[in-house]
Amino acid sequence: MAQTPESRFTDLIRQRRRGSLKAYIGMIAGVGKTYRMLQEAHELIAAGIDVKIGLIEPHGREETAKLMEGIPQIPLKIVYYKGRELREMDLDAIIIAHPEVVLVDELAHTNIPGSRNEKRWQDVIELLENGINVITAFNIQHLESMNDRVEKIAGIEVKETLPDKILEYADDIVNIDLPATDLIKRMEEGKIYKGELIRRALDNFFQPEKILQLRDLALRKVASQVERKIEKSLPPKARMPIERFMGCISTNYEGGKKIIRKTARLAGHYQAEWYVLYVQTNRERAEKINLSAQRKLLQNFKLAKELGGEVIKVTIEDVPKGIVSKALELDITNIIIGRPTFSLWRQLTGRNFMDRLLRQLSDAEIDIIIVF
Repeated sequence: MAQTPESRFTDLIRQRRRGSLKAYIGMIAGVGKTYRMLQEAHELIAAGIDVKIGLIEPHGREETAKLMEGIPQIPLKIVYYKGRELREMDLDAIIIAHPEVVLVDELAHTNIPGSRNEKRWQDVIELLENGINVITAFNIQHLESMNDRVEKIAGIEVKETLPDKILEYADDIVNIDLPATDLIKRMEEGKIYKGELIRRALDNFFQPEKILQLRDLALRKVASQVERKIEKSLPPKARMPIERFMGCISTNYEGGKKIIRKTARLAGHYQAEWYVLYVQTNRERAEKINLSAQRKLLQNFKLAKELGGEVIKVTIEDVPKGIVSKALELDITNIIIGRPTFSLWRQLTGRNFMDRLLRQLSDAEIDIIIVF
């Protein structure tokens, strides 16, 4: 008899020393991620597995709150911050209780200042390292690599994000999908938000064309994770050629962010290794650029690492040569750069960056992707 996804996850729970992570991903709030988590919790309890709620956010949804009944909950921790009494997931209490499985909602949540970890996803990693299996959920717009694309689609900057590297911990990823018409109907019926929030959501985030694009992002991301599992299960000779991506940045902060996120998305699609290369010339030495530029460059390095890339710094005057030599050394298949700037003087003196880069790559099987 073939195993169901639930029974495979149950086997992982039994076998692993490090905790297993299962993530439910949705395109937008209200598709049913938390509801499905709770359904699975009841199924696991029926199978004799010790399941507890670490933190669930029902958001006033009656169906979700009702489904929480019958699942033991680890009490939230009371924290006083700026004169207010707040409640937060009690990481230490979960570790002490050590359930076989714990449910942790809202993975991108920022913890109250003073907590041991800044973000909830860091709490989850700590739970996994303590041998506790976790089932969690989040929306696609909270992945850091999707941040600028979601802002372009929905016109909203998502403040709470989590790095894509969290997906590397996931043993099982499930997309919770719902057609736009069904989702909007749920919104209109008050099953997602209440009161005036309904009209505000329908006028902004919950529009058919925006939902469709967010749905596409979620489906593609989950599909790429499935492809990664397939490739890992195949013998080396049967695998597709390995793609490797390298984004090239300078001290241009905003341009650097675009290149890093583009590189992360491409690498994520192919489940490939990726790097961020900074070629430092003499005029960009630390003592020659202002503190603001240095700080923004370091922020870009941090962003690249958070998204799961490896940062490489090379010091050389010939930038194209530095890029090509590192690309050949790392077996890079795709180089991602910012839009080149051309001038008549550079053309006449042979100093055109793009021309020299293309010449040096003429014999290499490397594609160039330009980010505008």
